Amino acid sequence: MGTPHNEAAKGAFAQTVLMPGDPLRAKFIAGTFLENPRLVNNVRGIQGWTGTYHGVEVSTMASGMGIPSIGIYAHELFHFYGVENIIRVGTTGALSEKLKLRDLVIAQGACTDSNFAHHFGLPGVFAPIADFRLLETAVAAARKRGLEPPVGNILSSDVFYYKTGSGLEWAPMGVLAIDMETAGLYATAAGAGKRALTICSVTDNLVTKEELPPEERQSSLTEMMEIALETAVQMAGR
Repeated sequence: MGTPHNEAAKGAFAQTVLMPGDPLRAKFIAGTFLENPRLVNNVRGIQGWTGTYHGVEVSTMASGMGIPSIGIYAHELFHFYGVENIIRVGTTGALSEKLKLRDLVIAQGACTDSNFAHHFGLPGVFAPIADFRLLETAVAAARKRGLEPPVGNILSSDVFYYKTGSGLEWAPMGVLAIDMETAGLYATAAGAGKRALTICSVTDNLVTKEELPPEERQSSLTEMMEIALETAVQMAGR
């Protein structure tokens, strides 16, 4: 089997893949939540693991940073490995002071300043949105835990260090938070006829300037991971 970026054998990935950006977070998910996890990919250190969660096979693999990176890994998982669902479990910067560190945000849609969707050859502007079945399943899993995370638009930006602006310009339009991957993931899933969802944890706030240290971003954001895993269980066979 194999691709230029993935050495896994055919059938090595489960129907649902949890996709953090950080390879160390993928390793943490596998070691903390999965039973009998096995490393199935380590090309470029982008670790992919497969195990079981509550008896259901689940995989986790890193995406790296940015739309071009997640576009590569998601494309290969969807097209070459038969993956049906990718759930991004990532970090995000809040665009509202109402959102606190470690709060969850579920991305119903993803605005973007990227030109990524141009390569699909569409005669207009594509609006990247989550798969509704994944979305409603994740919201139900969150509510079961007594949580009511905000669901709405986020911004997927190509820029981390802005020369002009800051990303806050999107807040008056109701955009909740900013990441660098979701719009690319949603567009890739749509092009493949597959399903995708982003569940993010707030690790910094662009309004209040609060932020989590790097080591806590790797291993302390377990709520989004557990909701994503429960969603994977509920989606099994669907």
